[in-house]
Amino acid sequence: MKGIDIPALEIFVAAVEEKSLSRAAERENLVTSAASKRVAELERHLDRCLLHRHGRGVEPTPAGALLYQRAKAILRSIQLAERAVNSYSAEGIAKIRLAANPSTLLQFLPGKIGHFLQGRTNISIDLIEAHSYDIPRMVAEGTVDIGIYHASHPAPGIRSFPFASDRVGLVVPIGHPLASRGELPLEDALDYDLLGYFPLHSLDKFLAYIGQTISRPPTVKLQVSNFETRCNMIREGLGIGIVPEKIASSYLASMGLILLRLTDRWAERHFFICANDAANSSQPSIDLLQYLRSTENAASI
Repeated sequence: MKGIDIPALEIFVAAVEEKSLSRAAERENLVTSAASKRVAELERHLDRCLLHRHGRGVEPTPAGALLYQRAKAILRSIQLAERAVNSYSAEGIAKIRLAANPSTLLQFLPGKIGHFLQGRTNISIDLIEAHSYDIPRMVAEGTVDIGIYHASHPAPGIRSFPFASDRVGLVVPIGHPLASRGELPLEDALDYDLLGYFPLHSLDKFLAYIGQTISRPPTVKLQVSNFETRCNMIREGLGIGIVPEKIASSYLASMGLILLRLTDRWAERHFFICANDAANSSQPSIDLLQYLRSTENAASI
């Protein structure tokens, strides 16, 4: 195998997967003639026919099928090696990319990250705010090392662990017709304009998340993603809003707002932590993952 170059393996793998040299060339940003030349050189080097060419495209020979499996493993190992090296800065500081949804960033991470970094001068953490429905994909694709998201169940296709839980409530201004209720299901608030965003951020995803617990969609005239801004809008009478209880408590007294307990089952949210192949991650990423899990005494799913 000595002498095989990585670009040749990449175009060969692409040709097998695309079943076409022209499509493989396009995928690898090459002209077709260059892609064909690299495959031909690979065949000459191994002294084996690797691809059957026909009018519909290409398909691997038995030797080509074997090489394809080995080449995939080689390219994956190179990708992991590059990722491991890239997890350190040029100065030798370990970089951990951690994605979390806004609720997690505000409620759970500040104290934990501060405690984790104490005494670890050779580690830096990039905190990335993202939507919960994007985070498992980001981890699976290697865009980030660790992700924290909320969902009713762990995301498929990636290993997740329980992390934390919270509750969302309904915030209304003092004097609002619902202010004296104390607690209620969201169904009882549907006659009033509701400010978005929602848990899971879009109305469609929110409605899918809560199932048949309300008889009709809420009326939404204004989308407000920032929690503090949303509470300000509620104070100005522009609507009522769903806000995590812990976050809402910071604004109630100063803005003249009331937090009502939502009795719906979906109002209790569960957060999960996931990592992309922790066994092959950098040691600092493994340490952070273990720390975040241990602080919640979470069990593996």
